[in-house]
Amino acid sequence: MAKTIRSSGHEALCRALIDARQAAGLTQTELAQRLRCHQSLVARIESGERRIDVVELVVLSRALGADAGEVLRQVEMGTEPDHRV
Repeated sequence: MAKTIRSSGHEALCRALIDARQAAGLTQTELAQRLRCHQSLVARIESGERRIDVVELVVLSRALGADAGEVLRQVEMGTEPDHRV
């Protein structure tokens, strides 16, 4: 099984989430308050230290006021065409 953490697709996901947070005018702390979690969790997600699943992506997107589909499109564009599972 190929690793996805630190892959170009995973980096695209992190970048998309950071961009969405900044576009929403939120700090990591403010986003964490919306998610009812610690700021350190947001930092670990954005830095790529923690992977998220599709349900978490939806929750994050909602908290950011972002379109989860658009975030996924950015990940798709950033993922190598020959990336294995």
